[in-house]
Amino acid sequence: MTAEQAAEAAKGLTFEKVWAALMESRQLIEETQKQIKEAQLETQKQMRESQRKTDKIIADLSKNIGGLGNSLGRFTEAMFSTELRKKFNELGYTFTRQAPRMKFIEYEKVLAEADFFLENGAYAMIVEIKTELSISDIDDHLERIEKIRQYLDKRSDSRKLVGAVAGGIVSENVLKYAQKKGFFVIMQTGDSVAIADMPKGFKPKEW
Repeated sequence: MTAEQAAEAAKGLTFEKVWAALMESRQLIEETQKQIKEAQLETQKQMRESQRKTDKIIADLSKNIGGLGNSLGRFTEAMFSTELRKKFNELGYTFTRQAPRMKFIEYEKVLAEADFFLENGAYAMIVEIKTELSISDIDDHLERIEKIRQYLDKRSDSRKLVGAVAGGIVSENVLKYAQKKGFFVIMQTGDSVAIADMPKGFKPKEW
């Protein structure tokens, strides 16, 4: 805009008109800012609500998955429990008692827990059962038996301990690893369970 055009445009303008225009512009800016702020608050509210719903879905899903895992674990334990004593008695152990979820407690603290505890006057067997057996499960079972051995020693219980692991799914390398550590391995076979064939020269470890 040239100086002449500006002078022409300014004709007829008064202070009051300019001031009114400024106030109108200011009001428009404030209303726009208010609308932007309200939109931001609504967006944040919707995001919080969406996050809350998402968190609830995740929590419910985790709970359901955990429940399913527990149910599957219980089913696996039940599948093996009816055959354990029979299978090991066939090997000559003659266990007279089988207890599920045996806890070993000292000073009100659980030192160890066995899925199944089989016993007679000379031997006790600690059995760990998993839906899918892993090498880490076997290592954990070794530590578990060591703790139970110490527990029994403190109570002058000199019976020999032997160990076994069982799984609905047992890979070949896990089977070999467990037997190398001196464990019996019980596996699912069709509608029943069986003690896995032991390699030549296998001797169960005794604690």
